[in-house]
Amino acid sequence: MKFCISQEIFNNFPNFCVAVIVGEGIDNTAPVPETEKILATVVAEIHNLLKDTNVRERKEVAVWREAFQLLGINPNKYPSSIEALLKRIAKKPQFPGINSVVNLVNSVGIKNMVPIGAHDMDKMQGDIQIRFSREGDLFTPFGSAEQEEVPPGEPVYADDLEVRTRMWVWRQGEKNKITPASSRIFFPIDGFNDATKQNILSAGDELAHYLNQFFQCSIRRYWVDKDSPQADLEE
Repeated sequence: MKFCISQEIFNNFPNFCVAVIVGEGIDNTAPVPETEKILATVVAEIHNLLKDTNVRERKEVAVWREAFQLLGINPNKYPSSIEALLKRIAKKPQFPGINSVVNLVNSVGIKNMVPIGAHDMDKMQGDIQIRFSREGDLFTPFGSAEQEEVPPGEPVYADDLEVRTRMWVWRQGEKNKITPASSRIFFPIDGFNDATKQNILSAGDELAHYLNQFFQCSIRRYWVDKDSPQADLEE
């Protein structure tokens, strides 16, 4: 399985980059209470940092709003996942635990203020890529069993079966969500070399550390940008 970013994306955003972690041999079946504590601590810290501020003015949020606007996407209607998370936490210092792996992903993303995806590789087919959607692309919304059509020209994560994340980093789908049975997981951490590179590097280091600490799984790391637009996730 390869991870690729289309040249069309780089034509619009030459500074776009993704830090990738692949974890294999993860046992997510048993709760790891420490992950809920980490999540609660991070949420409290970020709430104290962001309360009574305009989250949209954070550089980590503004860079995605600007990117969406450049593509004609309304960031008020389709906020990046990290904007939605930070706004929610700025209002209220509470966030639900889901399962141990997802708790860690949310903790690291919130702390470093970057979007982090988590895709069950055993539910995917072929290569995964970031590209613009095409006629006939389908997406299964989170919590639904029904597919919906994706309009052409939308930035998406997609494999050979269907779109996995709509509007770039807006909303991940149902088909490859992380469950207690997930053991091979692809974690992309999206950002921009000129704005959030250090954020995504720090997030990658932290997520790799936690995966090793709590799951003792094998970890592979990759860096994908315009100079290296493809990674073989099996190597």
